[in-house]
Amino acid sequence: MIKEELLALLVCPLGRAPLRLEGETLVCTRCGLRYAINDGIPNMLYEEAELPEGVKSIADLECSKAGDVKPS
Repeated sequence: MIKEELLALLVCPLGRAPLRLEGETLVCTRCGLRYAINDGIPNMLYEEAELPEGVKSIADLECSKAGDVKPS
């Protein structure tokens, strides 16, 4: 489980939005990317994150469309 102190420091690596804890995943409050937590360690690689339902690529995310990020 992620401690509240750590959760308060973590942000989505794409749009820098806060994350919320949902079960064993961290979810971006802006774009909805879902980052897995394995053995208590969050995997913050957006390339390995689960896309929100209906989104086919990183370029389709709200923060990408707004020009806030430039995914590689």
